Amino acid sequence: MTSIEDARRIAVEFLQKSLGVNDVKVIGVTKISDGWDVETEVYEESSFLKSLGLPTRVQDRNGYTVKLNDGLEVESYERQEHAAAR
Repeated sequence: MTSIEDARRIAVEFLQKSLGVNDVKVIGVTKISDGWDVETEVYEESSFLKSLGLPTRVQDRNGYTVKLNDGLEVESYERQEHAAAR
């Protein structure tokens, strides 16, 4: 049986590799009927400033949800909308 800690670790490692970031903060892990939902916060280079070609250390805080199946394989992940954008 998999544990909540295993689900957390797999999601963090996946996002670090996929997004090329170092810091991933887990803000929630939920056991669902067919796996796990892991909610995270990730600091990424500002996409707006990057699109303008401006050098900066400004980072955006983005929320991601990672869905894992019972075998702890990543089935999907998506970036969440910012609250201000809704």
